[in-house]
Amino acid sequence: MTPAPESPLEFAQQLADAARPIALRHFRRPLQVDWKSDASPVTVADREIETELRELIRARFPEHGILGEEFGAQRGGEYTWVVDPIDGTRSFISGMPLFGTLIALLQGAAPVLGLIDMPALDERWLGHAGMPTRRNGVDARCSSCTRLAQARIYTTSPDTFDGGDWNRYDALSRRAAVRRYGGDCYSYGLLASGHCELVVEAGLQPYDYLALVPVVEGAGGRISDWNGAPLGRDSDGRVIAAANAVLWQLALESLR
Repeated sequence: MTPAPESPLEFAQQLADAARPIALRHFRRPLQVDWKSDASPVTVADREIETELRELIRARFPEHGILGEEFGAQRGGEYTWVVDPIDGTRSFISGMPLFGTLIALLQGAAPVLGLIDMPALDERWLGHAGMPTRRNGVDARCSSCTRLAQARIYTTSPDTFDGGDWNRYDALSRRAAVRRYGGDCYSYGLLASGHCELVVEAGLQPYDYLALVPVVEGAGGRISDWNGAPLGRDSDGRVIAAANAVLWQLALESLR
């Protein structure tokens, strides 16, 4: 197995540091919103951030691949950086601070590093395989709650589910103590820090979820697709993240 690149944790944070001021320069300012073919919004901030991060990656690791939401895939070697410049663009364009930048590093098909950065909230979660997840430099840990009736569950929007998937999610979430909407990638940071126990979503793309895997797992949680399989570039976009294996199993059983 090829050794990991030198200081990937530091470099991922350098990428996030470069993205933050661009996002904040445009946040809650007048800006044009364009709509892509999949009906999702995009702004100059999305494009500027991804352009900057791609340039930094190519300069530091020219042999690595890059996958980004706005400019697609650039083939590389064993390692691939996956970038979502603004996860939660709908939040961003409506003045809601619950948008983030997602950065992942894949070794082959497996995400070995993940970062969630929340520019407007000054919060950052960093996960790496074999290491504890850290929030703003302090270890983060998932909740120990194992009862669905006491769990807090998040999803970003009911609009992302088709009819059958929504019915399954709705039935699951009504068994929980608290169900909340919104959050985008922030919900997974909250889960990693013990503030909620489940995040269940559908309609996600690889750049939406690959960075979440090391963050959730490094905090003691479980994350997979709705069939219980590990998340990868070819997953179907349906995600379960749970604070522990017990709740993960309960959610899987409920969604089947």
